[in-house]
Amino acid sequence: MNGKAKFAAALRVLAAPAVLVLAALVLALAVGNLSDGSTAEGRDRLEDAVRRGAVTCYASEGIYPPTLEYLEEHYGVQVDESRYTVFYDAFAENLMPDITVVENEGA
Repeated sequence: MNGKAKFAAALRVLAAPAVLVLAALVLALAVGNLSDGSTAEGRDRLEDAVRRGAVTCYASEGIYPPTLEYLEEHYGVQVDESRYTVFYDAFAENLMPDITVVENEGA
């Protein structure tokens, strides 16, 4: 066996594990990106639900809800407090509250 043939054989032996490692790395990155996307989607859905609840309250009662707890008690809005923090700032009864949802670290 000449030098070129030995090199080609060694390259084939090393290529298979390298391809497997590369495939595992790509899979890990894809799963990480998928998880980040679902987290952002969940946060957006919660923020939309809080806004819809506030608008529903305004339509039925003529005022925006004074607190997030009021929305939870009277309009069925549910917040997973272990996963998200909702900042709900109602500064006037006739103005849409400022609503911000953030994901808790480690959630």
